[in-house]
Amino acid sequence: MPKISILKIVESTTVDGPGIRTSVYCAGCLNGCKGCHNPQSWDINNGIRTDIDDILKVIKDDDAHGVTFSGGDPMLQASAFTELARRIHNELNKDIWCYTGYTFEEILHDEAKKNLAAEVDVIVDGRFVLELKDADLLFRGSSNQRILDARKSIKALKPIPYNYNPYPKFDFGL
Repeated sequence: MPKISILKIVESTTVDGPGIRTSVYCAGCLNGCKGCHNPQSWDINNGIRTDIDDILKVIKDDDAHGVTFSGGDPMLQASAFTELARRIHNELNKDIWCYTGYTFEEILHDEAKKNLAAEVDVIVDGRFVLELKDADLLFRGSSNQRILDARKSIKALKPIPYNYNPYPKFDFGL
């Protein structure tokens, strides 16, 4: 059974995607982005090697409707996160967002990363760029980052924006 080096799991959070989510923060990131909000996540050895079954139990016990993989960068542990994503979808039927410093175009050139992208619902891609930081951005830190429909993007082999509208229009028949 593969293990994932994680820093922590945050239950019932509302900051890493829409709605109430369980966020799995992994250790390990090669980007070293200036202004990173989680620099302790850069060293994979700062995490605790955790069985997928144990992570899945925490996710199952949380009433959240979705799961977010963040970090660090989940793509550095792509094979183990792919297995976790499959089990979340098959056993818990929860949507999955994945934050990564890799661009979608870079992901396409690595089979393990591509497999993970195919198992999640949404990818927020691209390195954090401090000079492009914008507090008004929804679910991302800098304006170069994109929110992508992972499955449509993998099928098309090109980035397809995720269609998310936090302010739906209601027709009241007036």
